[in-house]
Amino acid sequence: MTRSHELQQQNHNNNEKPVILTETKHTENKAFDRDSSASLESSHDGVLDTEKGNGFREPFVKSEAEKKLVRKIAFTLMPFVCWILMLQFADKAALSVSAVLGIYQDVHLTGSQFSWLGSMFFIGHLVCQPINNVMLQKVPVGRYLGFCIFIWGFIMIGTAYCNSFSQLMAVRFFLGLFEGTAMPSVYLIINTVFRRSEQTTMYGAVTMGSGFGSVFGALVAYGISQMGNQLGVTMWRWNHIIFGAMTSLLGLLCFFFLLDSPTHWVLRLTEEEKKICEERTKDNAVVRHQKLKWGQMLESFTEIRYYCINLAVMGLNMQNGALQVFSAQFIKQLGDFTPGESILLKAPAGTASLVGVFIATMLARHTGQICLSGALMSTLSLVGCIILATAEQGPAKLSGFYISWFLTGGYSLLITTIGNNVSGYSKKIFYNGSFVVFYTLGNFIGPLVMLEKEAPKYTGAMIGFCIGNAVAIVSYIVMRFSMARENKRRLANPPEKETDVTLDLTDAQDKNFIYKL
Repeated sequence: MTRSHELQQQNHNNNEKPVILTETKHTENKAFDRDSSASLESSHDGVLDTEKGNGFREPFVKSEAEKKLVRKIAFTLMPFVCWILMLQFADKAALSVSAVLGIYQDVHLTGSQFSWLGSMFFIGHLVCQPINNVMLQKVPVGRYLGFCIFIWGFIMIGTAYCNSFSQLMAVRFFLGLFEGTAMPSVYLIINTVFRRSEQTTMYGAVTMGSGFGSVFGALVAYGISQMGNQLGVTMWRWNHIIFGAMTSLLGLLCFFFLLDSPTHWVLRLTEEEKKICEERTKDNAVVRHQKLKWGQMLESFTEIRYYCINLAVMGLNMQNGALQVFSAQFIKQLGDFTPGESILLKAPAGTASLVGVFIATMLARHTGQICLSGALMSTLSLVGCIILATAEQGPAKLSGFYISWFLTGGYSLLITTIGNNVSGYSKKIFYNGSFVVFYTLGNFIGPLVMLEKEAPKYTGAMIGFCIGNAVAIVSYIVMRFSMARENKRRLANPPEKETDVTLDLTDAQDKNFIYKL
């Protein structure tokens, strides 16, 4: 008998109103007042302890069998996820590297045309999202994503055969269209197979995959920059061919072996592990349904959290899109660097991104303060943008460039907030899809505000990025306040019975659901 069932029986025997908060709502509670008005602040997994009362929690402890299962899931899934995110970032950033490997001269591009090539990718991302939301509800996620990865690998290879601006615009659109499936699919898989308390770490690993992609892409591109025009093919074309071939191979592997559910065949679950999976599903409140529930999607528009998340991700990713597309050129303009050196100097930016995600993840995990940790990382990113806007050429400006990549720490915790605090299968898909839409809008706007006439300082763009970071900071604080207020209401008047997770209730409908702050 589980702890929650023991509490239910005890309350029934005492003819008291039952108070049941099962593993479905692993809260992060910290009581500041040991009287009757304890405050909910943050959480760790647990069930309500009625003997202590006042919102105190008895920690939920995983069995050794469950710990072993979590390791099995992580080691089976996360290598695929990291490679998907690494190659997605490297493929997307290949255009930036191509800028110093001859694409300007080979295709006769202007600065404004290059900006449009950066933004066209994200138009494809936008068009993808409504279609992707439906497909994620209707088809197996692993096979669907594997197919899309395989196709975008071929599009990368096709980019190498382009000889005009119009051809490049077309392939950049289709690359964005198929790459737009990756992040919502990965987020949904993480939501499905991991407990809410595990998701902060896993989302950190997902975002770190992009950081590794930056380092990996820079190292491979540096090697390409040293090989010259082999077989009469220019270096920027080799850059797309090599990354495209790796991506298509990954797509084939994902189609057959990517884990997309807690009971996927690659896990080879024992009977004991199947029972554990059933209990874990109650916690993350994600049960796959093929029927689209429009009411769950419409509910999102009534929540201030929805607007906070989307405004924050757009604000942060204006900077991300601009610095990603212009990074190699931007670094070259900061000093007298060769093309190869400019590519290598991109690697510390990826390292800064990794460090930012690591700090954000550890801070949120150990303090239980997801929103405040996200606001702090956005503040550090803001400092980097202020340096970029004010410093002259040289080491100070380069350090500002690297510090600005701490934005990924703030960005990763926005994803964590969705994973931890949104339930209902259609609603979660809609939140993830909207997140990617506003991520895309930010990345679309970013390269366009890098005006050629403002080079090399791009002062106007840097001021805009400062504002974007400030919007993210305010959004985090507002979001935290609204969720904490709702938590206090729910803990003051808890439901009388446990939630049946198979009902696919949203977090607004399920009053047992406690938000992670």
